[in-house]
Amino acid sequence: MIIALVLLSALLHATWNALLRVESDKDRVLVAAVSVATLLAAAVAGVRWALGALPFATTLSFAWTLAAGVLEWLYFASLAKALDRGALGPVYTISRGGAILLVWPISIAYFAEPLTIPSAIGSAVVFAGLALASSRTGDVRKTSGNALAWAIACAVSIAGYHLAYKAALREGGSASAVFAVALAVASLINLIRLGGEGRAVVATLLRTRLPRIVVMGMICGGSFLILMEALAAGGAGYVLTLRNTSVLFATGLAFAIGERPRRVEIAGAVAVAAGAVLMAWPP
Repeated sequence: MIIALVLLSALLHATWNALLRVESDKDRVLVAAVSVATLLAAAVAGVRWALGALPFATTLSFAWTLAAGVLEWLYFASLAKALDRGALGPVYTISRGGAILLVWPISIAYFAEPLTIPSAIGSAVVFAGLALASSRTGDVRKTSGNALAWAIACAVSIAGYHLAYKAALREGGSASAVFAVALAVASLINLIRLGGEGRAVVATLLRTRLPRIVVMGMICGGSFLILMEALAAGGAGYVLTLRNTSVLFATGLAFAIGERPRRVEIAGAVAVAAGAVLMAWPP
């Protein structure tokens, strides 16, 4: 069941990233879509609260949720910057694969997740995939140094919010409530960051392009809500690693939106996905 949830979340996540990639004003469209996702998450959390699920059992679970919200904001901001400067395939592969390499050892050290021979081999395969995906051969305009830097920053923030989410859940937070509050924090920071002019643009986008933005927000919110349920039931390293097989979905979607990933980028995505499967292999 966990595997099915994680793979569905992976598909939805790659899909909303692909939709964002084709937007001209990625930063403000992302803020608008995340605002919709926040409303979805709040509605789900409210229903579960009404049915008796306690949102936060401890103060510490709420504190970890706030930390996850700040890291979500960093993720959204760096994602928009990376996709504005680089192609979907390499940006997605580097950000997701890099997060695997960061989360797995921390999960082993602090969440007592097992270290196995397949996971050790898988980490080496992921590293090789990242090297291929970030290769500067061929058309370097697709993966400029600036884009790679933002993709790496995105990887760090992804790793951070996954670990913060897992800590919040372990301390007694409800999956939907943790995500709803974290996303609300990220949205609030984004709206403050944009300033008055930026918020006016977001409001205009919501008026003029509401159907598309709602679709993006629902896919984004659905992806993360499913992830949270899987994360509540499984280990942080295992869930994040398996979910990042989504790099294959992203590579396929890159073709769908008109990009033409190079063979070396495709090979890198395949390697990251294969390494992720090995790292998530049951002990």
